[in-house]
Amino acid sequence: MQTALPVQRKATRPRADALRNRERIVTAAREMFVEHGPDVPLDEIARRAGVGNATVYRNFPDRDALVREVVCSVMDRTTAAAEAALAETGDAFEALERFVHATADERISALCPMIQSTFDQHHPDLEASRLRCEQLVVALMDRAKAAGQLRPDVGVGDVMIAIAQLSRPPAGTPCFRVDDFVHRHLQLFLDGLRAPARSALPGTALTMEDLRKA
Repeated sequence: MQTALPVQRKATRPRADALRNRERIVTAAREMFVEHGPDVPLDEIARRAGVGNATVYRNFPDRDALVREVVCSVMDRTTAAAEAALAETGDAFEALERFVHATADERISALCPMIQSTFDQHHPDLEASRLRCEQLVVALMDRAKAAGQLRPDVGVGDVMIAIAQLSRPPAGTPCFRVDDFVHRHLQLFLDGLRAPARSALPGTALTMEDLRKA
């Protein structure tokens, strides 16, 4: 007597409309987290995304899960910007400039506090995204240094903290109004990164690990 083998079932793939709904939720959440902080009501996020509350909770069982997805999606987009810059074969410093400006548009200044206070910053998903992004930015900066275009006394932490600080809206200023000066100030910062350096920097080059320990 032969034992019947279990029937192998194919894993069901999410429907296209379900994926679109998930993307709309993440996009709406990112916008509202930037505008109002991580405590914005989930029903407001659902309303902006054009879906029902049940759809939000079906995709994200709690607020932490949604915040983590938003942060990871921003990290992934930042990583994609670094990959695109690194793939360029032209001027190494100009590629770094394009990455910095693209990253500022992701509003990481608004999302950084969420990483520290809203959920476990050592979550595997976040750690993987962060490590990949850091490696690419280091490679991007090393290439500009090797070309003699980037001053040698700056580290990836210096660049990332400058992006976060310079793209942060002043107290009482709506996020959408910072676009008038963010890229102007970032360019002033970038011009200060060019080699040869005109002055010695105090302290030592910052790494991302230095920032995490601060």
